[in-house]
Amino acid sequence: MSMKTTAVLLISCPDRKGLVATVSDFIYKHGGNILHTDEHTDAESAWFLMRVEFDPTDFDIPLSQVAQQFGPIAQKFDMDWRLAQPGERKKMAILVSKYDHCAVDLLYRHKVGELNCDIPLIISNHADNQPIADFYQIPFFVVPVSKENKREAEQKQIALIREHDADFTVLARYMQVLSNEFVATFPHRIINIHHSFLPAFVGADPYRQAYERGVKIIGATAHYVTADLDQGPIISQDTAHVSHSDEIDDLRRLGRDLERQVLARAVRWHVEDRIIVDGNKTIVFD
Repeated sequence: MSMKTTAVLLISCPDRKGLVATVSDFIYKHGGNILHTDEHTDAESAWFLMRVEFDPTDFDIPLSQVAQQFGPIAQKFDMDWRLAQPGERKKMAILVSKYDHCAVDLLYRHKVGELNCDIPLIISNHADNQPIADFYQIPFFVVPVSKENKREAEQKQIALIREHDADFTVLARYMQVLSNEFVATFPHRIINIHHSFLPAFVGADPYRQAYERGVKIIGATAHYVTADLDQGPIISQDTAHVSHSDEIDDLRRLGRDLERQVLARAVRWHVEDRIIVDGNKTIVFD
């Protein structure tokens, strides 16, 4: 697996003159070499967002001490900011039920080096995917969930995620609605894949609903999970055209392809620190 050799600075703050120049000058004066920078200003809210990727090889401040030096600048501009350092590999927990296509896709992409993260565990409410986890040599934990034991089960899941130091969790077709307590424990650190172009066709068997409505496109949406069911900040979406000649199984096949691609893209952007959450939407510096 490749290791990240650059540092990434993510900034969110009220828009003011001199922001880009000030941040760039700070990195330059301390020996950093800016490799890529991107910024966005929300015209309606006058909110500024910025991602700066730089080579810290000759940086004269230990990255662990940047907060002390950058702090006065951040305070002056009222910044919400963080620094992702070289060598940092996020740890991703996977939650999955019986459908395995998204989990298998993530595991394969991870194995071949497309996702620069670690996967310390997989949690499921069914045992069906144990062989897949064994094949990829990932610890697999079965935590059955029912109406009667839902809170107890979620507490076990939370404990497992914490025990394995997972930085974020991916719901790879995990077919349970998370409680507000679970979601609040990991704000903006749970990514879900939804089997439609939100908010259409929620609930059971969305592709049959789409077929019965004679839709001309189907879609998939990856988003951060919030207390509002399937209403969290959207990270990535995609669609595919269908026609009257497509049967339900065709829609399901196309849908699985979309879900895999959209979820993998969202996970990669999260792992590479390309996302800033701005209220109920995201800014993705892709």
